[in-house]
Amino acid sequence: MIPRLLAALRRRSRPEARPWTPNGETLYAIGDIHGRSDLLEPLLEAPRRDAAGGRRTIVVGLGDYVDRGADVPGVIDRLLDIAGREGVEARFLRGNHDQLLLDFLADHTLGPYWCRVGGLQTLQAYGVEAPSTRKHVQDWQDARDAFAANLPARHLEFFQGLPLSFTWGDYFFAHAGAQPGIPLEQQTAQDLMWIRKPFLDDDRRFDRIVVHGHTPAEEAHADHRRVGLDTGAYMTGILSACRFEGEDRLLIQAVERRGAAPEVRSRPL
Repeated sequence: MIPRLLAALRRRSRPEARPWTPNGETLYAIGDIHGRSDLLEPLLEAPRRDAAGGRRTIVVGLGDYVDRGADVPGVIDRLLDIAGREGVEARFLRGNHDQLLLDFLADHTLGPYWCRVGGLQTLQAYGVEAPSTRKHVQDWQDARDAFAANLPARHLEFFQGLPLSFTWGDYFFAHAGAQPGIPLEQQTAQDLMWIRKPFLDDDRRFDRIVVHGHTPAEEAHADHRRVGLDTGAYMTGILSACRFEGEDRLLIQAVERRGAAPEVRSRPL
């Protein structure tokens, strides 16, 4: 309670200053990955280097690790690996697509909807073929059972343990954003995972700057109230992350190149 109060007082006393972050800490926030393990791998090199150099390093995943891209298992394995590194604190958040995976495991009748919005690629990545029609209920139950059997226990634990938000200094991290006019600590799961226009179109400030993914854009976005890092990796071949340290923000992007390894680019954000 006392650290939170001190942070609030600090923010009020410096209204024109750049956002405050904890001293001695570096944080990387990664936008929607959607099965693109090929783009995630080069982005993880920077936090690996920071942690190996003895700097306390936080890695935040903004959710939507699954669906649409081809290598969901590879994504989860890489995230579990970075989370296990010495000097790294991992805070992987829950996206709406991650929630849909859990919903399908709980209710096989949701399979047709999930597959329409990207779950088909996730099932295939874990060796499960989706039924050819939405009407065959038993086939969907069989697909759900096969998926549950093929999903490694540590992957299931990963999805089940994903929180909805994370607060660090003057920043609030969530998959989709937040409902304007409502304190960040009172946001609903529905808004944190699904909100779009009410959040994006409103100009009111929150108590902290909201860092989010969920809504793809051609360019990463940063203004007085939000930082958006979803650049549609599964469509564009560009996966975006942001490095936060002190008053500095550095956009880091892994960019797909035909016939070659992804190129890593960076610029201030």
